[in-house]
Amino acid sequence: VQLQACGGGLVQAGGSLRLSCADSRRTFSNNAVGWFRQAPGKEREFVASIAWRGGGTAYADSVKGRFTISRDNAKNMVYLQMDSLKPEDTAVYYCASARGSWVSTMSREYNYWGQGTLVTVSS
Repeated sequence: VQLQACGGGLVQAGGSLRLSCADSRRTFSNNAVGWFRQAPGKEREFVASIAWRGGGTAYADSVKGRFTISRDNAKNMVYLQMDSLKPEDTAVYYCASARGSWVSTMSREYNYWGQGTLVTVSS
């Protein structure tokens, strides 16, 4: 497994969770990293992306102001801080490494994917 996502769980609406994604084979090196999610019965959707360097980020409108993506290149780690969680945030969250160094909202631009971690937000 190249990318390992963890940190999911059950949380009440309004609560917070922090997801982590570990890169065991340095697929993050020189590449942007993104988080996507897939809710039951729905298609996978973009959540957030962060550039290799420079701090560039992109967020889905549905999570702007509530989620924060960050990375530690020295540790080959990417994080997703999720605050003010809502029941509609319930999904399996996936981290992925992009083909290029700049942010992308398109799943086709990502070629390495983690196994996913389940986030459940109760009302």
